[in-house]
Amino acid sequence: MAAPDGAVRVYTDGACSGNPGPGGWAWAIDERTFASGAEAPSTNQRMEIRAALEAVTALQGPLVVVSDSTYVVNCFRDRWWAGWLQRGWTNSQRKPVANRDLWEPLVHAVNERGDVAFHWVKGHSGDQMNDLVDRLAVAAAAG
Repeated sequence: MAAPDGAVRVYTDGACSGNPGPGGWAWAIDERTFASGAEAPSTNQRMEIRAALEAVTALQGPLVVVSDSTYVVNCFRDRWWAGWLQRGWTNSQRKPVANRDLWEPLVHAVNERGDVAFHWVKGHSGDQMNDLVDRLAVAAAAG
């Protein structure tokens, strides 16, 4: 996905202690500009989506959401959301989309804004900002 002109990179991550279990999410632009939170019980996938949703709804201006979740990135890169909408929030197997309560507001916010792109980064690969949001999400899950 092409980055919108003037986009700020925001890193997102989710974590879960057990799956399901206590979950945490985080987003960060830098070491001073970040947010995190928790949900229990939760799953890792839910927390990955929640991190992106929290970033997109909290931050204004063009964004590139950087995530180590292919689930989140591919939803927008491959336009999974368009098929979900066409099929009434069912997946390609005609089953209800998992985590619709998070996906629906995220898809709506991204489409309404029109200035958000998604980029994948390999997790635990030494990327300083990805490591930061991982630590924040793990700490949030731990309470």
